[in-house]
Amino acid sequence: MFGSPGRMSGLALRCAQWLFAAASIGFMITAPGFFNSTAFCYLIASMGLQILWSFGLACLDLHALRMKKSLRNSVLLCLFAIGDWVVATLSLAAASSSAGVAILYSRDLDYCRLPPHIPCSKIEISVAFAFISWFLLAISSLVTFWLLGTV
Repeated sequence: MFGSPGRMSGLALRCAQWLFAAASIGFMITAPGFFNSTAFCYLIASMGLQILWSFGLACLDLHALRMKKSLRNSVLLCLFAIGDWVVATLSLAAASSSAGVAILYSRDLDYCRLPPHIPCSKIEISVAFAFISWFLLAISSLVTFWLLGTV
């Protein structure tokens, strides 16, 4: 199945997850004044957790591919499913709250045009990358949950 742990598609999915999460952090920390909002700090913390989780599982996938081992073990799949759901929930909450604050800043309070100028475009790109990363994590969590039911 596409995105299964221990397969090349699973490795590609995990690598894409942590790359988009890293891009989200990168754009957010280059926006001066991001630390004034708790939602943006929460986004950085959540994306940091997603980087650690996805990178760790990508390394495990790479090891399984190199050693030609299967990761279709009920205990491992249960751990992957629970971890994916926890990280996905935190990532969705962080991306949604950051999107709400970004809309508030850009459309309602005009912080993007009035002093102090907040670079809303960088924040919006960071939030978009966070949603893409969450979407990829949601795919792999659903695949893992589906595989857990078949083991």
